[in-house]
Amino acid sequence: MAGTAGTKQTAAREPGRAKGFRSAEQGWPELHRIPHPPRRVPLLGDVLGADRRRPLQDSMRFARELGPVFRRRAFGKEFVFVWGASLVADLADESRFAKHVGLGVANLRPVAGDGLFTAYNHEPNWQLAHDVLAPGFSREAMEGYHGMMLAAAQRLTDHWDREAAAGRGVDVPGDMTKLTLETIARTGFGHDFGSFERDRPHPFVTAMVGTLTYAQRLNSVPAPLAPLLLRAAARRNAADMAYLDRTVDGLVAARRRSGRGEGDLLDRMLETAHPETGEKLSAENVRKQVITFLVAGHETTSGALSFALYYLARHPEVAARARAEVDRVWGDTERPAYDQIARLRHVRRVLDESLRLWPTAPAFAREARQDTVLAGEHPMLKGAWALVLTPMLHRDPQVWGEDAERFDPDRFEAAAVRARPPHTFKPFGTGARACIGRQFALHEATLVLGLLLRRYDLSADPAYRLSVTERLTVMPDGLRLRLERRPAPTRAPAPISALHEAPSTPRACPAHGVDAPAGTGELAGRATETGEAAPVTVPADGCPVRRPAR
Repeated sequence: MAGTAGTKQTAAREPGRAKGFRSAEQGWPELHRIPHPPRRVPLLGDVLGADRRRPLQDSMRFARELGPVFRRRAFGKEFVFVWGASLVADLADESRFAKHVGLGVANLRPVAGDGLFTAYNHEPNWQLAHDVLAPGFSREAMEGYHGMMLAAAQRLTDHWDREAAAGRGVDVPGDMTKLTLETIARTGFGHDFGSFERDRPHPFVTAMVGTLTYAQRLNSVPAPLAPLLLRAAARRNAADMAYLDRTVDGLVAARRRSGRGEGDLLDRMLETAHPETGEKLSAENVRKQVITFLVAGHETTSGALSFALYYLARHPEVAARARAEVDRVWGDTERPAYDQIARLRHVRRVLDESLRLWPTAPAFAREARQDTVLAGEHPMLKGAWALVLTPMLHRDPQVWGEDAERFDPDRFEAAAVRARPPHTFKPFGTGARACIGRQFALHEATLVLGLLLRRYDLSADPAYRLSVTERLTVMPDGLRLRLERRPAPTRAPAPISALHEAPSTPRACPAHGVDAPAGTGELAGRATETGEAAPVTVPADGCPVRRPAR
């Protein structure tokens, strides 16, 4: 059984693996050529004017000043940031670069361990979990989740109906968090947190936010001083982690006691053996994977929905166009069918454009598999790494135009997508370690946006200005909307021939969807951004996302 012992053995076979944080001067021989902020202070680094509460938006500010590759130094640690499209495209080459677990992600390992998101590349449980769980995101599995997604959305609309009837605005981030937590908990693990029956966030959400915030804070203080400066925060974080563990242990124990499988992700974690090796996930790794899915499976989707609703409320002409599509495609059906969700092309473009401007997992790191030269310009030694600033990649004027800050869902019209180079839209990361729940999140978010557009007219406070809060993920802060119920639609759904159905999708990894040609390990953003199929070659096992030998 793959577990801690296997990890130790693998690590022992790789004695040259770098331990701990690897500062940029250790892996970038020509680091002096990369610009950094002015007014660098000896020992402290680039701390003058830095915003510790908003490190992402702080780095975005420096990115605009310093260009597509730059560096920052804090308390003796040097970081290289990349956002230029050509540089990111090179970092996406799976034969030369791999995921790097660093910064805040590594700080989550005490709670998430070698789960899918936080595992190091050499840890065997990552590939084992991917291969065991990927069928849980197949079309058949997704169709099974669809009804449960609808049921969770009904709880949201019941709540919003009551708020609208009372003339109250709704807390968008709070309610989207309740919705997505209930959705992943029910579909993945057969559990109900009762979020909509509570006046305050469920303690699981409070603990989760606490661990994410603590992981972020660890990056803002010198490591030797962290035990002193963050003593109280560390105690709270330990309590938060213990609560997450207890919650998940209780959930798993209840499933084992019931002896009744539900065919969900938890069943796969507990019962499914790897089709080739016969290995199963260890009990400890099951806990880590459940925590990973509960946290990552709802935190990022709730943020994506919140940003999309903000932009819809700010752009009534876009909302009207999306609503007309929902009315045309769904007609007067009370419960849209699974296949009807993918036909909401404009709604999906609204979601994609929101994820372009504010990808809720706003960065990912890549490390060199061997000595190489990035984009033919910057030498990197094996193990050197860079952090990709996804919101800035998504604003690169050479790709998105001088109006890249403007919200425009038509950027994701099929022709516009095909005209862009690959690797320019990365809200789910890249390569073999990209988000395994991508298809799940997109189906859920498109379904929810369709339901809300059909049911309500949305309006924001004219005085509200978008404020983005950071806790490794990003979320609109303080966003409230006022609702007005719309009359129920009566128009029949459009015939399939009028919906311009995409050609049948070729067989692909059930977790990641349609993929690029086998061997690249890169998700085909240009195919999946529009929901349209692209001619691809897929290996016999149906998943081209296989980790290349290191």
